[in-house]
Amino acid sequence: MFYRENGQFKTSYRADQQIFTIRQDKIAILVLIAAAFLVVPQFATDYFYLAILTPLVIMSLAALGVNILVGYCGQISLGSGAFMAVGAYGAYNFVVRMPGLPLIPALILGGLCATFFGILFGLPSLRVKGLYLAVATLAAQFFSDWMFLRIKWFTNDSPSGSVSVNNLEVFGMAIQSAQSKYLFCLAVLVVIALLAKNLVRGAIGREWMAIRDMDVAASVIGIRPMYAKLSAFAVSSFIVGVAGALWGFVHLGAWEPAAFSVDISFKLLFMVIIGGLGSIMGSFFGAAFIVVLPIVLNLVLPALASLFGMSISTAGISHAEFIIFGALIVWFLIVEPHGIAKLWSTGKQKLRVWPFPH
Repeated sequence: MFYRENGQFKTSYRADQQIFTIRQDKIAILVLIAAAFLVVPQFATDYFYLAILTPLVIMSLAALGVNILVGYCGQISLGSGAFMAVGAYGAYNFVVRMPGLPLIPALILGGLCATFFGILFGLPSLRVKGLYLAVATLAAQFFSDWMFLRIKWFTNDSPSGSVSVNNLEVFGMAIQSAQSKYLFCLAVLVVIALLAKNLVRGAIGREWMAIRDMDVAASVIGIRPMYAKLSAFAVSSFIVGVAGALWGFVHLGAWEPAAFSVDISFKLLFMVIIGGLGSIMGSFFGAAFIVVLPIVLNLVLPALASLFGMSISTAGISHAEFIIFGALIVWFLIVEPHGIAKLWSTGKQKLRVWPFPH
């Protein structure tokens, strides 16, 4: 009986409206955040930071933004890579054209650029839905690829569309080492995740979920579909744009439009579906599944081949990764279509009555 609510009484509306109403959840989240900030830096190597932790944190942030649009509001989007690109190039242009601009305001301004871009391509959601909306948002991906390749102003007249940033600082502290990059991205993720959690459980979050469940009924009870859908596009695009700016500035350092291809859009959508639609925690689970699993397979497959006295080439490992990765995704969606977050929720419910069978 490790997860019981006995004796946890709510004596005020404020106590009943906490983000984590159960004491065990609050303690677990605080311990997890403390471990991420204090324990992980004691053991992680530079390779671990650059190959796993930093990409995982940034992709979790991007998946969080996509989940707000797809999971909470029910609007299918295949243009997430474009929103990341707009956030990255928008922040880059502010830094280049406003010398001395601090990193955090640049990230926010890049997110605002992605917000306006998302609202623009979110306008079709007022008339179409489902597959048609997915195709409309996919147009944002192709448009951004063309824009950053052909309009040289966005890339500071770079002929190839590639740009680079250096000498990143936050409050006078250099963001150069692998550890500092991880800690900065983690701090941004924690702040935005808490803000998103508050947002989705408030009035605007309930409007998004009403639109997702049945937009006609939502409009009948007074919810404005235009405001709800465009606000979901705006918030989602802002978060994804900030994630794109972090991906370019902190993780890559130098990038080109191909760094934000349609592959990223599909990966983010897979993260949301596998992690769990309409779940903040599901965004983290999905990102961990997509980012960590290929690395684990890349390490495990050669070891298994040598165990059985066989050798496997690099190309064979790559092909096997795709096969196993795809098979696991299909298997998981068949076994638990509501995502890893549903398994997490089911486990918590069982712990409330364990060891009793009812």
